[in-house]
Amino acid sequence: MILLTGFEPFGGDEVNSSWLAALRAQDILRAEGLAVESVELPCVFGESAVVLEAAMARLRPDVVVCIGLAGGRERVSLERVAINCDDARIPDNKGQRPIDQEVIDGGPAAYFSSLPIKAALRNLQIAGIKGEVSQSAGTYVCNHVFYALMHSLASRPGVLGGFVHVPYLPEHLPAGSTAPSLSLESMAEGIAVIVRTALQPQGDIKISAGTIH
Repeated sequence: MILLTGFEPFGGDEVNSSWLAALRAQDILRAEGLAVESVELPCVFGESAVVLEAAMARLRPDVVVCIGLAGGRERVSLERVAINCDDARIPDNKGQRPIDQEVIDGGPAAYFSSLPIKAALRNLQIAGIKGEVSQSAGTYVCNHVFYALMHSLASRPGVLGGFVHVPYLPEHLPAGSTAPSLSLESMAEGIAVIVRTALQPQGDIKISAGTIH
């Protein structure tokens, strides 16, 4: 079983490309005979992690890919590390704005994704989809979910999981905006590539995907 998650709209947006990408990727993977479920998470600190945990308890997935929107990025971003820090620049959808709070009280400082992110990056490149390894998932609800996911998976050996950021959809950019965007089909196929890579037995590979700053 594969679990995909995306977020509800936030910050005044009418749609969230992460949820649309999750739904479309679900269709692609189901057409290949895979068991896939998608769950929409609230853009709310705390509540989002509770909904995710309930979905994992119900579905007992083998692979979990959580997806979020990173407006301003132009590529499918494979997040490497989740940090134990909530530091919100804007309120969440219930008005919460935690500053310098731990996601999990007393938890480790950070967790690394258990997805084969380098192999997935190579496969995105082969598929002609813009991809990158990102070194920061931020400190908003996306990182909150990513950290909560990896903390939960620490007690679920054998289950792979991680977080992926996607750009804006071109049709949802404000008129005149020059922000980067990516088509829904490219986003969804990118998510499908990541899932297929995670299901392969060989694990990750060593290729350079770091940054200088």
